[in-house]
Amino acid sequence: MLNGITLELLWRRLISMVDEAAASLVRTSFSSIVRESNDFACVVTDARGNSIAQASNSIPSFIGTAPRTIRGFLDVFPEHTLQEGDVLITNDIWLGTGHLPDITVGKPIFRDGKIVAWAGSVAHAPDIGGRVRSADATSVFEEGLQIPPMKVLRAGVMDETLERILRKNVRVPDQVMGDLYAQFTGLALMERQTLALMREYGLVTLEGLSHELRSRSEKAMRAAIRAVPDGTYRAEAISDGIDTPIRLKMALTVKGDEIAIDFAGSDAQVQKSINVCLAYTTAYTSYGVKAVLCPEVPNNDGALAPLTVTAPSGSILNSTPPAAGGARALIGHFLPAMVLNALAHVVPGKVIAGVGSPLWCVNMAGTHPDGRGFANLFFLNGGYGAHASGDGVNVLSWPSNISSTPVEIIEQVAPLKVHYRRFREVDEANGQYRGGTGQEMLLESLSVNPATISFMAERTRPESAAPGLAGGTAGAPGEILIDGVKVNPKAQQIVKRGAKVLLRTPGGGGYGDANARVAARIEQDRLRGHQK
Repeated sequence: MLNGITLELLWRRLISMVDEAAASLVRTSFSSIVRESNDFACVVTDARGNSIAQASNSIPSFIGTAPRTIRGFLDVFPEHTLQEGDVLITNDIWLGTGHLPDITVGKPIFRDGKIVAWAGSVAHAPDIGGRVRSADATSVFEEGLQIPPMKVLRAGVMDETLERILRKNVRVPDQVMGDLYAQFTGLALMERQTLALMREYGLVTLEGLSHELRSRSEKAMRAAIRAVPDGTYRAEAISDGIDTPIRLKMALTVKGDEIAIDFAGSDAQVQKSINVCLAYTTAYTSYGVKAVLCPEVPNNDGALAPLTVTAPSGSILNSTPPAAGGARALIGHFLPAMVLNALAHVVPGKVIAGVGSPLWCVNMAGTHPDGRGFANLFFLNGGYGAHASGDGVNVLSWPSNISSTPVEIIEQVAPLKVHYRRFREVDEANGQYRGGTGQEMLLESLSVNPATISFMAERTRPESAAPGLAGGTAGAPGEILIDGVKVNPKAQQIVKRGAKVLLRTPGGGGYGDANARVAARIEQDRLRGHQK
């Protein structure tokens, strides 16, 4: 058993390793998705694929799915089929993160001829072929190239056939391959640093360290769960859906030091791309529990051990092939908020009102006059939910921690002009503590040729607006207009040169009765331009 001081030193060293790998990935990547918006994760697992550590700025869903994918790699490629320098790859929806643009790679780390750990990385590729990503794809076969679990590097040598297939099927091959090689760079750094740590501390394997870290996290999580009264706590959520709203139902059962979460009663999967695989459902549901009950404990598989997440097969939260999942965040991002809603009555000081998420993004693709293709993806955040002691933060992403793409980057990499980006105004505060405001941004297409544009946008109906808490009211719904006309946020649109696209992201829910809001805060809202 490792003593506390040594364990802390090793833990800090592990975190610095994966953070350094993340920095190398960002600095060597080609696309703005990784470089500017941080849509990636870097993780280290033990030899069996149990998560030990992940980069500080990794996305919650990826740090939940990446270890599962590595264990899936081991199912397909047992240790005796692997050698030093191999790197495995997949974007399989049901083995990975739930949609095809996310490419997961894993590298077995060998010492003395045996696997002692895995380095893993997930990154959102700028393009994966197929139709421009939108919520109206009807099956996974429309959404792009599917990469089964396979070796992308064999003993350090790139599989040229796979590279040719990738380059032929995507609109921006240099960006896609540049980001993939950046992922390889991060894996190599994690491998070097892990072996250096083992040599320095005389570790033959990482099993002892992994067990100690995971068992301590598990012990802390079980203690936090025991502090919650036994019982079944329920929550429901309504998303925009496609033609009709999608209803989600959660039953969160606390029993002793364990939590079981079941989504029975949620709507069935649909023939559109908002379906969620169970891995993504599990990742974001577990994240919600940890964020409420045990946020300070290190993230690893030990903290997840007391949690069980289930959903009926074929439901919107446990999709089956060939269901499309390109826009699965439009449903999956509701899940942590549902955990908060379920636990709001028993831990009121630890929860927030509804957030103006799921995360919004704009996808634009087309061709330049010389025939070269382009494909761009930009993120926008809504307002954060208010809480018992303060206002929600304006324009802050949650549950994902993706950054809004800077205006300068949008105009540099895409045929777009940004006329303005500013906070949305509201008529009045929606609680004693107001929800954070969303943003509004006006884009103009400069593409000489007509371009395809689509949106990942949610909470655009009044009934799906971010709900308030403890007497607070809902945040402002979002909306999208093209040349002054509201459009279906789930459908692809064709825009000509000069077309103007106005996006207004949703606001966060308020907390408490708005009549109790103090005059000083009302005046502050007015001075800052948050209130008309």
